[in-house]
Amino acid sequence: MSRTNAIRLRWRSTLAVALVSVAGLIAFLWPLFAGPHSSITRNGEAPLVFALMLPLLLAVVLAEIAEGGLDVKAVAILGVLSAVGAALRPLGAGTAGLETVFFLLVLGGRVFGAGFGFVLGATTLFGSALITGGVGPWLPFQMIGAAWIGLGAGLLPPARGRWELALLAAYGGIAGLVYGALLNFSFWPFATGGGTGVSFVPGGPMLDNLHRFVVFSVTTSLGWDIGRALTNVVLIVLTGRAVLGALRRAARKAAFDAPVTFAEPPATMGR
Repeated sequence: MSRTNAIRLRWRSTLAVALVSVAGLIAFLWPLFAGPHSSITRNGEAPLVFALMLPLLLAVVLAEIAEGGLDVKAVAILGVLSAVGAALRPLGAGTAGLETVFFLLVLGGRVFGAGFGFVLGATTLFGSALITGGVGPWLPFQMIGAAWIGLGAGLLPPARGRWELALLAAYGGIAGLVYGALLNFSFWPFATGGGTGVSFVPGGPMLDNLHRFVVFSVTTSLGWDIGRALTNVVLIVLTGRAVLGALRRAARKAAFDAPVTFAEPPATMGR
């Protein structure tokens, strides 16, 4: 099934997305590379530094995308889906891993393309945080993680019918697990203190710290992550066909891919 590019990623916006994604990975995975005497490790400044940095980088990306390929119709659909996603999220509120927003990011990114999915993920999590009072140092990490989910959905290979739903459901399940693991990375070094079998060891061997992180994730949040993954799978399977159909009808009416042409007005009779 062909997809619509509601937001076109030109070379500059593609480069901006790539750069902010690299910065995001550094923000999540820095514990595996930081040295034992690094000031960012010793003083516990990492979450604050990255929490301040990521919104600025996201703002640059969104500004670049808006300048290069965001029209009124895309803004309207983006606003509607972001509002729906922000309203859906409190229904689950993460209880037992029930997250009711990510399936919409997957379906929206699938229909409207990778650029739209990236923006939709960031704006939906931001809007949800404003509604629920969930604004804090964790929000930028949630926004970039959700943006990646929408981006990845827009990059999935073509598929039709049941195969498409199976592909999206599998992607939603994997994305739910990866999102949980990334969010764990954002606070793991400071969550357990020192001296435990799951504590972060500054400057320790990468594989040792990675092993500690895996044990930490399995013992503290795997149940929630599996719940999020299963919620994504179930919601995509149950609603995917109807939601995809509705979004594709909206995309056809919006005609994002139709070329813009200018024609001379018809000559007036009698002139």
